[in-house]
Amino acid sequence: MTMIPLKRYETMDPYILVSAVNMQLRDEFSSLEDLCSAQEIDADKLKDRLKKSGFKYDSEQRQFK
Repeated sequence: MTMIPLKRYETMDPYILVSAVNMQLRDEFSSLEDLCSAQEIDADKLKDRLKKSGFKYDSEQRQFK
């Protein structure tokens, strides 16, 4: 499966972004930190970006809700 690039996460539509992140967490990565490391993005900034759109990271289920 091809990884969806998230380098422009700060300007991406939040619904597309949360969908892409959750899909990659489900299919390719064991943690948000692994995903962010592979994508070379800051996990805290990604969480903040999605929090502004009403999404919160659930570490037990490894997804944003």
